Amino acid sequence: MKILILGAGAVGGYWGARLTQAGIDTTFLLREKRAAKVKAEGLVVKSPKGDAIVPVKVITKGGDGGPYDVVVLACKAYDLDSAMESIAPAIGPDSTIVPMLNGHAHFAALDKKFGAEKVAGGLARISGMLGPNGEILHSGANGVSFGERDGKPARASLVALDAACKKAGIEGGLNPNINQDLWDKWIMLGSIASMCSAMRGTVGDIAATEDGAAIMAEILEECRKVATAEGFPPSDKTVGAIRAGLTTPGSKAVASILGDMEKGGAVEGAQIVGDMLGRARKHGIAAPNLRFAYAHLQAYEARRARTGGATK
Repeated sequence: MKILILGAGAVGGYWGARLTQAGIDTTFLLREKRAAKVKAEGLVVKSPKGDAIVPVKVITKGGDGGPYDVVVLACKAYDLDSAMESIAPAIGPDSTIVPMLNGHAHFAALDKKFGAEKVAGGLARISGMLGPNGEILHSGANGVSFGERDGKPARASLVALDAACKKAGIEGGLNPNINQDLWDKWIMLGSIASMCSAMRGTVGDIAATEDGAAIMAEILEECRKVATAEGFPPSDKTVGAIRAGLTTPGSKAVASILGDMEKGGAVEGAQIVGDMLGRARKHGIAAPNLRFAYAHLQAYEARRARTGGATK
Protein backbone atom coordinates (compact mmCIF):
# COMPACT_ATOMS: atom_id res chain seq x y z
CA MET A 1 0.00 0.00 0.00
CA LYS A 2 1.19 3.49 -0.90
CA ILE A 3 0.14 6.39 1.33
CA LEU A 4 0.45 10.09 0.50
CA ILE A 5 0.08 12.62 3.32
CA LEU A 6 -0.46 16.26 2.45
CA GLY A 7 1.08 18.24 5.29
CA ALA A 8 3.73 17.51 7.90
CA GLY A 9 2.36 19.37 10.89
CA ALA A 10 1.52 17.93 14.28
CA VAL A 11 -1.06 15.48 12.90
CA GLY A 12 0.22 14.48 9.48
CA GLY A 13 3.87 14.68 10.48
CA TYR A 14 3.54 12.54 13.58
CA TRP A 15 1.28 9.96 11.94
CA GLY A 16 3.44 9.71 8.84
CA ALA A 17 6.66 9.51 10.81
CA ARG A 18 5.36 6.56 12.81
CA LEU A 19 4.08 4.85 9.64
CA THR A 20 7.48 5.31 8.03
CA GLN A 21 9.24 3.87 11.09
CA ALA A 22 6.98 0.83 10.81
CA GLY A 23 8.06 0.25 7.21
CA ILE A 24 4.87 1.50 5.57
CA ASP A 25 5.37 3.13 2.14
CA THR A 26 4.57 6.73 3.09
CA THR A 27 5.27 9.92 1.13
CA PHE A 28 4.72 13.54 2.15
CA LEU A 29 3.41 16.22 -0.23
CA LEU A 30 4.81 19.52 1.04
CA ARG A 31 5.35 23.11 0.03
CA GLU A 32 8.84 23.93 -1.24
CA LYS A 33 10.20 25.51 1.96
CA ARG A 34 8.95 22.77 4.27
CA ALA A 35 9.98 20.11 1.77
CA ALA A 36 13.56 21.37 1.63
CA LYS A 37 13.87 21.37 5.42
CA VAL A 38 12.39 17.90 5.83
CA LYS A 39 14.54 16.48 3.04
CA ALA A 40 17.65 17.91 4.69
CA GLU A 41 16.86 17.15 8.33
CA GLY A 42 14.19 14.45 8.35
CA LEU A 43 11.07 14.72 10.47
CA VAL A 44 12.10 15.54 14.01
CA VAL A 45 9.68 14.02 16.53
CA LYS A 46 9.77 14.70 20.26
CA SER A 47 7.25 12.54 22.05
CA PRO A 48 6.52 10.71 25.31
CA LYS A 49 6.34 7.63 23.08
CA GLY A 50 9.89 8.13 21.88
CA ASP A 51 11.95 10.85 20.22
CA ALA A 52 13.14 10.24 16.67
CA ILE A 53 14.63 11.80 13.58
CA VAL A 54 12.88 10.07 10.70
CA PRO A 55 14.10 10.28 7.09
CA VAL A 56 10.97 10.37 4.93
CA LYS A 57 10.03 10.50 1.26
CA VAL A 58 9.01 13.99 0.15
CA ILE A 59 7.49 15.37 -3.04
CA THR A 60 6.31 18.86 -3.99
CA LYS A 61 4.10 17.85 -6.92
CA GLY A 62 1.13 15.56 -6.39
CA GLY A 63 1.72 13.61 -9.57
CA ASP A 64 5.15 12.40 -8.50
CA GLY A 65 5.15 8.74 -7.49
CA GLY A 66 1.41 8.33 -7.86
CA PRO A 67 -1.28 7.29 -8.01
CA TYR A 68 -1.56 6.48 -4.31
CA ASP A 69 -3.86 4.01 -2.58
CA VAL A 70 -4.65 6.40 0.28
CA VAL A 71 -4.29 10.19 0.25
CA VAL A 72 -4.49 11.79 3.69
CA LEU A 73 -5.36 15.48 3.94
CA ALA A 74 -3.70 16.79 7.10
CA CYS A 75 -4.03 20.51 6.46
CA LYS A 76 -6.02 23.35 7.99
CA ALA A 77 -9.61 23.63 6.78
CA TYR A 78 -8.99 27.08 5.29
CA ASP A 79 -6.35 25.55 2.98
CA LEU A 80 -8.79 23.04 1.48
CA ASP A 81 -9.03 24.60 -2.00
CA SER A 82 -5.28 24.64 -2.57
CA ALA A 83 -4.96 21.19 -0.99
CA MET A 84 -7.48 19.71 -3.42
CA GLU A 85 -5.58 21.15 -6.38
CA SER A 86 -2.32 19.76 -5.00
CA ILE A 87 -3.56 16.19 -4.51
CA ALA A 88 -5.60 15.94 -7.73
CA PRO A 89 -2.68 14.52 -9.79
CA ALA A 90 -2.08 11.88 -7.09
CA ILE A 91 -5.58 10.45 -7.33
CA GLY A 92 -6.08 7.30 -9.40
CA PRO A 93 -9.15 5.17 -10.15
CA ASP A 94 -8.77 3.22 -6.89
CA SER A 95 -7.49 5.98 -4.60
CA THR A 96 -9.21 6.79 -1.31
CA ILE A 97 -9.08 10.29 0.20
CA VAL A 98 -9.04 10.44 4.01
CA PRO A 99 -9.53 14.05 5.18
CA MET A 100 -8.48 14.82 8.75
CA LEU A 101 -9.88 18.35 8.74
CA ASN A 102 -12.01 19.87 11.49
CA GLY A 103 -15.76 20.23 11.11
CA HIS A 104 -17.90 18.92 8.26
CA ALA A 105 -17.86 21.64 5.61
CA HIS A 106 -14.98 20.06 3.67
CA PHE A 107 -16.99 17.00 2.65
CA ALA A 108 -19.22 18.90 0.22
CA ALA A 109 -16.21 20.39 -1.57
CA LEU A 110 -14.31 17.10 -1.71
CA ASP A 111 -17.37 15.18 -2.90
CA LYS A 112 -17.98 17.71 -5.66
CA LYS A 113 -14.40 17.61 -6.94
CA PHE A 114 -13.52 13.94 -6.57
CA GLY A 115 -16.84 12.11 -6.12
CA ALA A 116 -18.31 11.03 -2.80
CA GLU A 117 -17.29 7.42 -3.43
CA LYS A 118 -13.62 8.41 -3.16
CA VAL A 119 -13.94 10.34 0.11
CA ALA A 120 -13.92 8.55 3.46
CA GLY A 121 -14.55 10.12 6.84
CA GLY A 122 -11.63 10.80 9.12
CA LEU A 123 -10.51 12.64 12.22
CA ALA A 124 -7.43 12.86 14.38
CA ARG A 125 -6.91 12.84 18.11
CA ILE A 126 -3.18 13.49 18.04
CA SER A 127 -2.06 16.10 20.56
CA GLY A 128 0.86 18.29 19.59
CA MET A 129 2.19 21.30 17.80
CA LEU A 130 5.13 22.37 15.68
CA GLY A 131 8.13 23.76 17.53
CA PRO A 132 10.08 26.85 16.48
CA ASN A 133 12.37 24.82 14.21
CA GLY A 134 9.61 22.78 12.61
CA GLU A 135 9.98 19.84 14.97
CA ILE A 136 6.87 17.86 15.93
CA LEU A 137 6.18 18.26 19.64
CA HIS A 138 3.84 15.37 20.38
CA SER A 139 2.27 15.69 23.81
CA GLY A 140 0.10 12.67 24.41
CA ALA A 141 -3.01 11.59 22.50
CA ASN A 142 -2.09 9.27 19.68
CA GLY A 143 -5.26 8.34 17.81
CA VAL A 144 -6.94 8.52 14.42
CA SER A 145 -10.35 7.38 13.28
CA PHE A 146 -11.54 6.72 9.73
CA GLY A 147 -14.24 4.80 7.94
CA GLU A 148 -16.95 4.68 5.29
CA ARG A 149 -19.45 7.53 5.51
CA ASP A 150 -22.23 5.48 3.90
CA GLY A 151 -22.07 2.70 6.50
CA LYS A 152 -21.01 0.04 4.00
CA PRO A 153 -18.24 -2.47 4.76
CA ALA A 154 -14.82 -0.87 4.62
CA ARG A 155 -13.01 -0.93 1.29
CA ALA A 156 -9.70 -2.75 1.03
CA SER A 157 -7.58 0.42 1.21
CA LEU A 158 -9.11 1.43 4.56
CA VAL A 159 -8.65 -2.08 5.93
CA ALA A 160 -5.00 -1.89 4.88
CA LEU A 161 -4.63 1.57 6.45
CA ASP A 162 -6.04 0.19 9.69
CA ALA A 163 -3.46 -2.62 9.66
CA ALA A 164 -0.71 -0.07 8.98
CA CYS A 165 -1.81 2.04 11.94
CA LYS A 166 -1.74 -0.95 14.26
CA LYS A 167 1.73 -1.88 13.07
CA ALA A 168 2.87 1.72 13.69
CA GLY A 169 1.36 1.90 17.18
CA ILE A 170 -1.27 4.47 16.21
CA GLU A 171 -4.43 4.04 18.25
CA GLY A 172 -7.98 3.91 16.91
CA GLY A 173 -8.13 3.19 13.21
CA LEU A 174 -11.07 1.81 11.28
CA ASN A 175 -14.41 2.96 12.68
CA PRO A 176 -17.71 1.59 11.27
CA ASN A 177 -19.56 4.51 12.88
CA ILE A 178 -17.31 7.33 11.68
CA ASN A 179 -20.16 9.82 11.18
CA GLN A 180 -21.10 9.71 14.86
CA ASP A 181 -17.44 10.00 15.83
CA LEU A 182 -17.08 13.07 13.61
CA TRP A 183 -20.04 14.72 15.32
CA ASP A 184 -18.85 13.76 18.79
CA LYS A 185 -15.52 15.45 18.10
CA TRP A 186 -17.17 18.48 16.53
CA ILE A 187 -19.41 19.25 19.49
CA MET A 188 -16.34 19.17 21.71
CA LEU A 189 -14.27 21.24 19.31
CA GLY A 190 -17.07 23.72 18.63
CA SER A 191 -17.34 24.34 22.37
CA ILE A 192 -13.65 24.61 23.27
CA ALA A 193 -12.68 26.59 20.15
CA SER A 194 -15.51 29.05 20.72
CA MET A 195 -14.75 29.68 24.37
CA CYS A 196 -10.94 29.65 24.25
CA SER A 197 -10.93 32.13 21.39
CA ALA A 198 -13.58 34.41 22.86
CA MET A 199 -12.19 34.36 26.40
CA ARG A 200 -8.52 34.17 25.36
CA GLY A 201 -7.64 31.50 27.88
CA THR A 202 -7.25 27.81 28.65
CA VAL A 203 -10.02 25.61 30.00
CA GLY A 204 -8.58 26.18 33.47
CA ASP A 205 -8.56 29.95 32.98
CA ILE A 206 -12.18 29.87 31.92
CA ALA A 207 -13.20 27.55 34.77
CA ALA A 208 -11.59 29.96 37.23
CA THR A 209 -14.05 32.71 36.34
CA GLU A 210 -17.38 33.17 38.09
CA ASP A 211 -19.49 31.98 35.16
CA GLY A 212 -16.96 30.27 32.90
CA ALA A 213 -17.84 26.63 33.62
CA ALA A 214 -21.55 27.37 33.29
CA ILE A 215 -21.06 29.12 29.95
CA MET A 216 -18.92 26.26 28.69
CA ALA A 217 -21.67 23.82 29.64
CA GLU A 218 -24.23 26.02 27.88
CA ILE A 219 -22.35 26.10 24.58
CA LEU A 220 -21.79 22.36 24.74
CA GLU A 221 -25.56 21.96 25.07
CA GLU A 222 -26.08 24.19 22.03
CA CYS A 223 -23.73 21.97 20.01
CA ARG A 224 -25.38 18.81 21.34
CA LYS A 225 -28.78 20.05 20.15
CA VAL A 226 -27.37 20.72 16.68
CA ALA A 227 -25.86 17.23 16.44
CA THR A 228 -29.16 15.71 17.54
CA ALA A 229 -31.11 17.74 14.99
CA GLU A 230 -28.68 16.60 12.28
CA GLY A 231 -29.38 12.96 13.18
CA PHE A 232 -26.30 12.18 15.27
CA PRO A 233 -27.22 12.57 18.95
CA PRO A 234 -24.22 11.97 21.23
CA SER A 235 -24.65 9.54 24.08
CA ASP A 236 -25.07 10.81 27.63
CA LYS A 237 -21.72 9.21 28.44
CA THR A 238 -20.00 11.13 25.63
CA VAL A 239 -21.56 14.44 26.63
CA GLY A 240 -20.66 13.87 30.26
CA ALA A 241 -17.04 13.12 29.41
CA ILE A 242 -16.77 16.19 27.19
CA ARG A 243 -18.39 18.41 29.83
CA ALA A 244 -16.01 17.15 32.49
CA GLY A 245 -13.02 17.79 30.26
CA LEU A 246 -14.14 21.30 29.39
CA THR A 247 -14.91 22.45 32.94
CA THR A 248 -11.98 21.03 34.92
CA PRO A 249 -10.40 23.60 37.25
CA GLY A 250 -6.72 24.11 36.51
CA SER A 251 -6.84 22.31 33.16
CA LYS A 252 -4.21 23.42 30.67
CA ALA A 253 -6.29 22.18 27.74
CA VAL A 254 -6.70 24.82 25.05
CA ALA A 255 -7.97 24.98 21.48
CA SER A 256 -5.27 25.49 18.87
CA ILE A 257 -7.34 28.31 17.38
CA LEU A 258 -6.25 30.50 20.30
CA GLY A 259 -2.60 29.96 19.43
CA ASP A 260 -3.36 30.88 15.82
CA MET A 261 -4.99 34.11 16.98
CA GLU A 262 -2.14 35.00 19.31
CA LYS A 263 0.26 34.67 16.37
CA GLY A 264 -2.00 36.80 14.18
CA GLY A 265 -2.60 33.84 11.89
CA ALA A 266 -5.54 32.54 9.88
CA VAL A 267 -8.19 30.65 11.85
CA GLU A 268 -10.77 27.95 11.19
CA GLY A 269 -13.57 30.07 12.59
CA ALA A 270 -16.00 29.53 9.74
CA GLN A 271 -15.43 25.78 9.60
CA ILE A 272 -15.54 25.01 13.33
CA VAL A 273 -17.86 27.65 14.79
CA GLY A 274 -19.64 29.36 11.89
CA ASP A 275 -20.87 26.13 10.30
CA MET A 276 -22.16 24.88 13.64
CA LEU A 277 -24.02 28.17 14.14
CA GLY A 278 -25.44 28.01 10.63
CA ARG A 279 -26.85 24.55 11.30
CA ALA A 280 -28.32 25.74 14.60
CA ARG A 281 -30.13 28.50 12.74
CA LYS A 282 -31.32 26.06 10.07
CA HIS A 283 -32.99 23.97 12.78
CA GLY A 284 -34.32 26.93 14.77
CA ILE A 285 -32.02 26.22 17.74
CA ALA A 286 -31.18 29.17 19.95
CA ALA A 287 -27.38 29.40 20.18
CA PRO A 288 -26.41 32.68 21.87
CA ASN A 289 -22.96 31.51 22.92
CA LEU A 290 -22.09 30.23 19.45
CA ARG A 291 -23.42 33.48 18.03
CA PHE A 292 -21.20 35.59 20.28
CA ALA A 293 -18.13 33.42 19.72
CA TYR A 294 -18.47 33.50 15.95
CA ALA A 295 -18.97 37.28 15.93
CA HIS A 296 -15.75 37.52 17.96
CA LEU A 297 -13.88 35.37 15.42
CA GLN A 298 -15.29 37.35 12.50
CA ALA A 299 -14.17 40.60 14.13
CA TYR A 300 -10.68 39.13 14.56
CA GLU A 301 -10.57 38.15 10.89
CA ALA A 302 -11.82 41.58 9.79
CA ARG A 303 -9.12 43.30 11.82
CA ARG A 304 -6.48 40.91 10.56
CA ALA A 305 -7.48 41.63 6.95
CA ARG A 306 -7.47 45.39 7.58
CA THR A 307 -4.06 45.43 9.24
CA GLY A 308 -2.32 42.91 7.01
CA GLY A 309 -2.10 40.30 9.73
CA ALA A 310 -1.21 42.51 12.67
CA THR A 311 -3.76 42.06 15.44
CA LYS A 312 -2.05 43.63 18.45
